[in-house]
Amino acid sequence: MEVESALEILHSIKLADIMPSIETMPVVTADTDIINVLKILRSRHHVWVVDDRENRELVGVIRYLDVMDLLLPPEAHRFKLGMTSNTMRSILGGATRAGDVAERQVLTIEEDATVLDALMKMRKYRIQVLAVVKDGKLVGEMSLRILIDELLRLLRVGGAQWKR
Repeated sequence: MEVESALEILHSIKLADIMPSIETMPVVTADTDIINVLKILRSRHHVWVVDDRENRELVGVIRYLDVMDLLLPPEAHRFKLGMTSNTMRSILGGATRAGDVAERQVLTIEEDATVLDALMKMRKYRIQVLAVVKDGKLVGEMSLRILIDELLRLLRVGGAQWKR
């Protein structure tokens, strides 16, 4: 299959058809101890925070780069203009649970959206992963890595050559 044809197919795929199962995703509840979140972030780029495992209402996300805020002392945050809310995101500032430090402004996309919809949103907001939701509940995620894997699968790369 040619790259152009593969991309056309990729763009039309519904997210629900290629997103990983929720069981394989890094998901914690809002009351999860911050140390357990750090253990997950050693090997993942983000952790989704939900209210509870059954309901899975999305509370927020903790990204790998957010660890800097966790490790800095509270006074280090005060030097950033307009970033005083991060003071409480520090372990020394009193953060003990995932819900204390989760970024609540999470970019989401509905599960019936297409890959093209997801790519457009990722580019617009310059992010690499979106929370996939249904009725406000976390049902999956979509990342650039997943999209790359799907394109390579469509091209049957492994033995097949790309045609231009």
